[in-house]
Amino acid sequence: MKKILFLTAVVAFLQCFVAQESQAQVLLGLPYEKIHTTNRKPVPYQYVREADVMWSKIIWRQIELSERANQHLYFPTTPTDGRLSLIDVLLQGIHTQGLTAYDESGGDEFAQILTEQQIHKNLGAAVNIETVIDENDNVVEKTVETPYVSSEVTRYRLKELWFFDKQRSVLEVRIIGLCAIRVYHKEIDDPEERQTRVFWIYYPEARKLLANTECFNPKNDGARLSFEDIFEKRYFQSFIVAESNMYDNRTIQEYAVGQEALLEAENIKEQIFNFEQDLWEY
Repeated sequence: MKKILFLTAVVAFLQCFVAQESQAQVLLGLPYEKIHTTNRKPVPYQYVREADVMWSKIIWRQIELSERANQHLYFPTTPTDGRLSLIDVLLQGIHTQGLTAYDESGGDEFAQILTEQQIHKNLGAAVNIETVIDENDNVVEKTVETPYVSSEVTRYRLKELWFFDKQRSVLEVRIIGLCAIRVYHKEIDDPEERQTRVFWIYYPEARKLLANTECFNPKNDGARLSFEDIFEKRYFQSFIVAESNMYDNRTIQEYAVGQEALLEAENIKEQIFNFEQDLWEY
């Protein structure tokens, strides 16, 4: 009798589980369970010895999400069909998966850790006290909370290491850090654009999270890319804003403006390209 009751309970549990899975798939409008991306693991980097690195250069790049080639990192601004924007993925990773966020005040050396409260403040969240008149015509103070708006993050900065590995005879690039930048106007009629570097993420730590999260593929919904694919396969458009230098790693904008800054960025890019080409004899 006990065995019959136990088997009945097991069958009921399995039926309930299957029903919940089926309902979840119906909500997504899919006849199959999506597990390909969620089960992926980042491809391990090739081991590199310091003795084999005969040349290296640190480069900082900027990604503008307003450019059409980068809009798959910005949208959706609200969760849609199980998809999240890059900033929402990072915030979710910080909140639920222990991803570490670092403060910009410590530079991009990943030295000072940020709390979630500080991150929300950098995103524009605030608590203000306003004076209002209540229903009895009394002047009272009211606490007004302003939530953060993640869609204001429309810019990212990448810190990369370019190096030549003589053991494998390859010029390789590896992303070191990723910084989310909030771009906003202090007032609605304020023409001045302001920006705040919300947090830095140590990219190798975030690889697993990015590999397990889908990003929109405009050519095929059945073969979605992961956010790690976007960065590792360089499916984004960017421009160079700085290279490692003796002047406290100053940015290009500190010594060039306008067209000169763009030409300087292209010059740095061409120097890296020429270095690789000059290693070979044709």
